[in-house]
Amino acid sequence: MHYRLLQYLLLLSAAFLLILLARRVKIAYPIFLVLAGLAISFIPGMPVINIELDLIFLIFLPPLLYEAAWWTSWNDFWKWKRPIALLAFGLVFFTSTVVAYLTSSFIPGFTLATGFLLGGIISPPDAIAASSVLKGIKVPKRITTILEGESLVNDASSLTVFRFALAAVVTAGGFSFQEAAISFVTVTVMGIVVGLVVAHIVYLIHRFLPTTASIDSAFTIISPYLMYLAAEEFHFSGVMAVVSGGLFLSYRSHEIFSDGQSRLQTINVWATLSIILNGLVFVMIGLGLPTIVAGLGDYSLAQAWTYGLLVSALVILIRLIWIYPGTFIPRWLFKKVRKNEAPPGWKGVFVIGWAGMRGVVSLVAALSLPLTLDNGQPMPERNLIIFITFVVILVTLVFQGLTLPFIIKALKIKEIDPMMPEEQQETEIRLRLTKVALKQLEDKHQAELEQNALLLGVKVDLENHLKHNHLKLDCMDCAVRDQQELHVYKRVLKDIYHVQRSELFHIRKEKNYSDEAIRSEEMQVDIAEVKISDRQ
Repeated sequence: MHYRLLQYLLLLSAAFLLILLARRVKIAYPIFLVLAGLAISFIPGMPVINIELDLIFLIFLPPLLYEAAWWTSWNDFWKWKRPIALLAFGLVFFTSTVVAYLTSSFIPGFTLATGFLLGGIISPPDAIAASSVLKGIKVPKRITTILEGESLVNDASSLTVFRFALAAVVTAGGFSFQEAAISFVTVTVMGIVVGLVVAHIVYLIHRFLPTTASIDSAFTIISPYLMYLAAEEFHFSGVMAVVSGGLFLSYRSHEIFSDGQSRLQTINVWATLSIILNGLVFVMIGLGLPTIVAGLGDYSLAQAWTYGLLVSALVILIRLIWIYPGTFIPRWLFKKVRKNEAPPGWKGVFVIGWAGMRGVVSLVAALSLPLTLDNGQPMPERNLIIFITFVVILVTLVFQGLTLPFIIKALKIKEIDPMMPEEQQETEIRLRLTKVALKQLEDKHQAELEQNALLLGVKVDLENHLKHNHLKLDCMDCAVRDQQELHVYKRVLKDIYHVQRSELFHIRKEKNYSDEAIRSEEMQVDIAEVKISDRQ
C-alpha cells in the first residue's frame, strides 16, 4: 500500500514539473503531459499504473465537469445555445453514426454496436485541451464560448450513445435508434432535474446555515459527487446533473458564500484540485500505452496503428464536414439569426472545426469498459477500442493542438462581435460599485459620517478611488502613448507590492506582530496585485 501511494505521489510530482516545463516552452500542458507520459512508459522498469475501472468515472468526471460548469458564463452560454447544441448533440450523434457504420465495414470483428461504442467514446472534444491550447492566444469571444459550451454539454450525448452501445454489446442485443433517442431525452431531462434539486439543497445549506470558509470549500468539492451519484442512482444522466447543478450554483455564487474569504479560498482549492486531476489523467493517457499494446491479442501493432490513424482522420474530417453547414444553413433559413448574429466568416468556423481535440472523457470512457460480458466471455475488441481511443486522443491533441495556434495566427482572426476590452469592463464595474458605495454613505449614513472619523476616511478613499478609475478609463480610451502610460502604471505598482512583501518579511523577523495579522496584510497585497496583473 505504501509503495503504491509512493508511485502515485511521484507520478503527481512528475506531472507538476512537466506542467511547469510546458509553461516555460509555451506548449499547452495536456499535450506536453501526454507526450511525456508516453516517453516515460518506455523507460525500463517503470511500474504499471492501474486504477479500479469502476471508480474512474466517479473519481475524475464529476469534479472536472463541475469546475467547467462553474466557470461557464450562463449569459454567453444561452446566447450561443444554437451552435453549442448543434455541436454538442447533433455532431456527437452524427460522428457516432458515421464511425459506427464505417468501422464496422473495415475493421474485422467490429459489429454495428461495437462501432457505436467506439463512436460514443471518441465523439466528444475535451474542454481542458481546447481552453489550455487557446490560453494566451487572441481569439474572438464567440469562438471560446462555443467551444467551452460544447465541451461542457457534449459529454451527456456521447455517454448516452456509449451506454446504449455498451448494453447492446454486453448483453449481445441490438442497437435501437428509437429506444436510444427516447432514453436520451428522458435521462437528460431528468438528470437536469436531479442536478437542480441537489443544487438547491446545497444552496440552502450555504445560504442559511452558519458555514465557514473551509466548510464552504468542502461543500463545493462534495457537491458534484452528490449530484452525479443521485442521478445515477435513478439511472439518469449524472453528467447533466453535474452540469446543470454547477451552472445554477455558479450563477448564485454571490449569495452562497459566507464572505470574501470563502470565495477566495474556494477558488484556490478548486485550482489545486483541477491541476491534480488533469495532471494525473493526462499523464495516464501516455503511461497506459504499454498495457494497451500488450492486450491487442490477434491484432498486430501495425494493424492497430492503421485503424487508429484512419479513425483519427475520420473524426477530424467529420467535424469539418459538419461545422460549415451547421453554421451557415441556419443563417440562410432564418432571418432572425442573420439579424441578431454578426456573420461568423469562414476563418472562425474553421478554427472551431479544427479545435476538436479529444482527452479526459474519452480516456475515462474507454478505460471503464468491462473486461467480460454478462455471459462471462471476454469483452470483444476491448483492447483495440482502447488503443484506437488512445491514438485518436494522441493525434487530435498533439497534431491539432500544436498546429491550432499557428493556424489562428496565420488566419489573423479579428473579434467578430463588438465588445469593449475586458479590463475596461472591469474598470467601469469598479466605478459603478464605488458610486453605489458613496451614495449609500451619503444617503443612509450621513449622521455617522459627521461623528465617525474612520467612516469619513472611507468616504475620502472612495472619492479618490473614483477619480483614479476615471483617469484609468481615460488612458484606455487614448492613443498608444497613454497605453504605454498604463503599462508603466502597472509595472510601478508591482514594484511597490514587491517592496511591501519584503517589508512584511522584516516585520515577521522583528516578532512584534502576530503571524495572523501579517498574513492578513499579505493577502491584501496579493489581492491588490491580482487586480492589476497583465492578462496573458
